[in-house]
Formats: sequence, C-alpha cells, structure tokens
Amino acid sequence: MTRFDPEAATAAYLGALGPEAHARATAYTQGGHWLILWTAVIGVAAYWLVLRSGVLVGIRSRLEARGLGPVRISALVLGAALLAETALNLPWVVWSDWAREKAYGMTSQPLGGWLGDYVLYALIALVASLVMMSCVYALIRRSPRWWWAWSGGLVSVFFVVSMVLAPVFIEPLFNRFDPAPPGPVRDAVAELARANGVPADRIFIYDGSRQSNRYTANVSGLVGSARIAMSDVMFKKDADIAEVRAVVGHEMGHYVLGHVWRNALFLSVMAIVALFLVDRLFPVAARLLGARGVKGLSDPAGYPVVGAMIVVLSLVGNPLAASFTRWAEAESDRFSLERVREPDGLARALVKTIEYRAATPGRLEEILFYTHPSVGSRVRRAMEWKAAQQAASRREPMTVTLVRPDAVQP
Repeated sequence: MTRFDPEAATAAYLGALGPEAHARATAYTQGGHWLILWTAVIGVAAYWLVLRSGVLVGIRSRLEARGLGPVRISALVLGAALLAETALNLPWVVWSDWAREKAYGMTSQPLGGWLGDYVLYALIALVASLVMMSCVYALIRRSPRWWWAWSGGLVSVFFVVSMVLAPVFIEPLFNRFDPAPPGPVRDAVAELARANGVPADRIFIYDGSRQSNRYTANVSGLVGSARIAMSDVMFKKDADIAEVRAVVGHEMGHYVLGHVWRNALFLSVMAIVALFLVDRLFPVAARLLGARGVKGLSDPAGYPVVGAMIVVLSLVGNPLAASFTRWAEAESDRFSLERVREPDGLARALVKTIEYRAATPGRLEEILFYTHPSVGSRVRRAMEWKAAQQAASRREPMTVTLVRPDAVQP
C-alpha cells in the first residue's frame, strides 16, 4: 500500500491554480499590506487637516460663549470632527474598498450600490463612535488620573453590546439571511450542529455576493444572537458537501471555543494600553500636530490629536492583533479536522480563498500582516492530519473473535 505523502498532496492542491492565478493573488495581497500603511497615513493627514483648520476650536468657543454645558459641547464638537474626518477619507475609501476590489474581480457591486451601503455603514459607525467618545470625554473630566483604565473597560462593553445587536439589527440592513434550504446541505449542517452543541437554527446562508465575490463564511453575535453565516458565493463556486462540512466545522470552532469572548478581552487590554499611551503622550502629539487653541486632553477640540494617535498605535499594534487572530483561526482549523474529519474538504475550500490571500507568503510577511495562517500552511496541516489518521488506522491491532465449534449453526 502506497504511503500517503502530505507534502505531495499539499503541492497538488496548491498546483490546482496556475502560476498566473498565484501571481495575481500575490499582487492583490501584498498591495493590501501597503494599504494598511497608506490608510494610516491618510487617516493622520485627515485629522491634521481638521486640527489645523481651527474649526473645532471655533465651534467649541462659540458653544462655550452660549453657556452650553460640557456634555453638549463634547457631543457637538465630536460630531463635527467625526463628520469632517469621514468626508476627508471618503475618496481614499472609494478607491481602496471599491475601485481596487472591482479591478481585481473581488466585487461585482456597482458604485451606486456600494455608496449606499457605505453611507449607511458610516452613519451607524458615526453614531456609535459619537456615543462612545462622548462617554470617554466624560470619564476624562470626571477621572483625569484613571480615565484610560475606565475607558478600556468601556470599549470592551461597547464591543460586546455591538456583537449582540449586530446580527439582529445591523447585518440585516445590508444582507438577507435565510436558513439553509431543505436538502443535503441543511442535513449535513444540522447533523454537525447537533454533534457539537450548536443550535441548528443558528446557521444561515446570506446573499454575500451582493458586496463581494469572496468565498467565505463567518460567525457573529453573542448568546442568543450568535449565528454562523455562509455566503452564497460558496454555493455559486460549486462547494461540495465535504467543503461545506469543513467550513461550517471551522466556524463552529469559533462558536464552541468562545473566540468572540476571547477577542473582547484582548480588545479591552489593547484599548487600555493604547489609551494609557494617549494619556501620557498627548502633549507631545499635540505639539507635533500643531494643535493651536486646544486646552488639553479633556478639550473635545483636541479629538483629532487623540484620533491620530489611535491610528498610529493601531498601525504599530497590527502585527500583535494579526497574530492573535491567526492563533484563533488555527484553533478553529484543528476543531474542524478533529470534529468533522474532512481534511480534503477543508483543503479544497481553502484553495478557493487564495484569490484574495496569497498561499505562500514569507514567514515575516505572515507574522506582520496575515490574520489567518497562510493557505499553504493550513492545507499542509490538513494533509498532515490526514496522514496521521491513516497511520493510526494501520497501527490498530486486528481483533479476532474465537467461536466455539458447538456454537456454529448448520
């Protein structure tokens, strides 16, 4: 019997795509790495323009002259800052999130549809950010020494609340979510759900092809709102039952292993560290950005300084955040392999994601930028798991049952 070779099997899966497809995926992926840097640069530039215009200081001064209280002043000044920052970033976002995606065939959505989704998303994000930042500035005023610690906890609470509410109130604004229709797919999914303690009515198919041509699935929500959702792109790209089982098993891993709660804790720690640095470095950053007329950290007119600092700190912390997410994705792969036992289904599904995630990056590139383990390494692990199972089955001793001659029926 020929021994299964994981390396040869991995090469065969990756070789299913030609050199041109791999080159295109590499260009798209590495261009995305540069987008991270340029998005940060343009974000800081937008904050700098708002700050240097003096418009926020002017608004704050006029509101103070009218005798408004600090809560209302903060809300109005922050609202103006967030609107200005969103407007200044819009041309870049149109290019990076729509035009570039269109050029690489990652979306078929027309510009009008994309703009409609973006405006709705931006309004939701603006309202949420305004509420959260108003609370942060209230904490700065009430606890100037420890505001950063309280605010880190506040960010965690906002994250958890948004995770609970998003599947119920926000995601349906952008996509239609339906239970898997009767048939082999639903039967396979329901069987997996029962085996792993996941409510079967929490698994949906959504019209993700409206916005993106990516082969993908996700888990969202918490407690009663938690659900696993598979994009209809999976089925338009002829996913077989083994692939569906493997992908759903991966997403169930996130659900069963509590990765959302772990992410909330991680985000809270990162927020506390970032806001502590903002507290200590605000005077330096304000001088570098030329913040004229800003009275200090508690002045909402200085929000662009805080925003620019968060952008830079997020850029610096990106490798750590990516590594944390990569760890969770690797855990979910293991969960799928051990519970679903579809290594080839998982490998076939992973190969279909290469178009937007180059398969074989350098080790440093993967550490710095990849939120998932590289496709090449994930397929290799799936094939190694398959080889280990085959080896274990060969090692199992044969069981012989002895039967007494007098027990044999004629």
